[in-house]
Amino acid sequence: MSLIKVQNLTFSFPSSHNNIFEDVNFQIDTDWRLGFVGRNGRGKTTFLNLLCGKYEYSGKIISSVKFAYFPYSIADKNKLTKDILCEICPYAQEWEFLREFSYLEVNDDVFYRSFNTLSNGEQTKVLLAALFLHDENFLLIDEPTNHLDINARKIVSTYLQKKKGFILVSHDRYFLDGCVNHILSLNRANIEVQSGNFSSWLTNFEQRQKFELAQNEQLKKDINRLQKSAKRSSIWSDRVETSKIGAVDKGYVGHKSAKMMKRAKSIEARQHKSIEQKAGLLKNLETAEKLKIMPLTYHNDTLISASDVAIYYDKNIICNPISFNVNRGERIILSGKNGCGKSSLLKLLMGEKIEHSGKIHIGAGVLISYMPQNTSYLNGKLSDFAQKNHIDESLFKAILRKMDFERLQFKKNIAEFSEGQKKKVLIAKSLCEQAHLYIWDEPLNFIDIYSRIQIEQLIKDFSPTMLLVEHDEFFQNNIATKIIKM
Repeated sequence: MSLIKVQNLTFSFPSSHNNIFEDVNFQIDTDWRLGFVGRNGRGKTTFLNLLCGKYEYSGKIISSVKFAYFPYSIADKNKLTKDILCEICPYAQEWEFLREFSYLEVNDDVFYRSFNTLSNGEQTKVLLAALFLHDENFLLIDEPTNHLDINARKIVSTYLQKKKGFILVSHDRYFLDGCVNHILSLNRANIEVQSGNFSSWLTNFEQRQKFELAQNEQLKKDINRLQKSAKRSSIWSDRVETSKIGAVDKGYVGHKSAKMMKRAKSIEARQHKSIEQKAGLLKNLETAEKLKIMPLTYHNDTLISASDVAIYYDKNIICNPISFNVNRGERIILSGKNGCGKSSLLKLLMGEKIEHSGKIHIGAGVLISYMPQNTSYLNGKLSDFAQKNHIDESLFKAILRKMDFERLQFKKNIAEFSEGQKKKVLIAKSLCEQAHLYIWDEPLNFIDIYSRIQIEQLIKDFSPTMLLVEHDEFFQNNIATKIIKM
């Protein structure tokens, strides 16, 4: 056990005039399992890179451990998995790798296959196994769930629960609760550390915000009352001073005037104290304004009908045939393991040429708003993006503002955004589009928890007809009217 100390950390990118971190101080224990939470674009990944020594900064980061970052960069994915893992952890024996594989429910044959033949979920698991076998490492795990289905998330969460010494960036509430014992929260004004899981941290954070909001309202009233009282005292004092002219007992009048002035000064001092107290409140206030969507109502009950549909890849079937209808008002989630054809099925519905069998019927005139999983193609200014996609720029940017975008972001190239911010661009685009059906492919990848709550509330409030792929079990339980397992 040792400590990682962060002292007076200040950092900004050379191209920016604003500090991402300013005079940050905290310390953590290297035995802790820390969940790292915060809004998209606040600097979580940047902070992990600072720990790894990637950027220059002012202040101090004091540590006796080595930091290892996940996802680990693989130079040549054509190598055998065993060779890549041995490069990461050269002192581990083969039986140790296979032992970790068993905990993560990975087949032994993966060890002898080319790394590029592994699914994204398998790659995530084997790299975590290798990194944890390196005893000196303190792991910085950056959003590992984005390539994991629900079952794999449960397996990895259980695996991490038995380990120690890591910081885990994730926005999956169930996943965090299953494996962390401390929360590192990147707030608006500071970074805080708290013992417990994510749910206990969120409860405490929300209770503190409610208390500060109530205290803020009371102080506003106090300041307003004191301002009026000070004004009255000042007027009375001036009147008393005026009454000294021609008065018989000027000493008495002067004493009375001084008393009034003293009272005014006392009220002013109390007012300043209240203002100082108020200034210390709500620095970390998180707000999540309600989002809106304008779904169209389709004239028939059934929008899409699929009968015995199976997806093929290189002539090989990758999922059993499924049949389903998408009816008006339903929110259907396609669930299943990675690689079973969920995204391919959505692309097929959108008209892409995907090898398949079975029949699909889309109702005449059905308007669909589609949100893809991939964000790598996003580039250019937001205004150009809005124009290209024929959406209202003002509405588009207003939605992004509600999803915690600063106005400064509107001037940047979308390619410079964090992954979570890119996802929000696609969500905002879809919310600008009037449609009978909204098809979203893993919309919550990289999206922060507050925005997830916003999206859940939006869907509950407006009940759009939706077909989604999403592995966040909390989200599934909150919004799905039907889950189809592939």
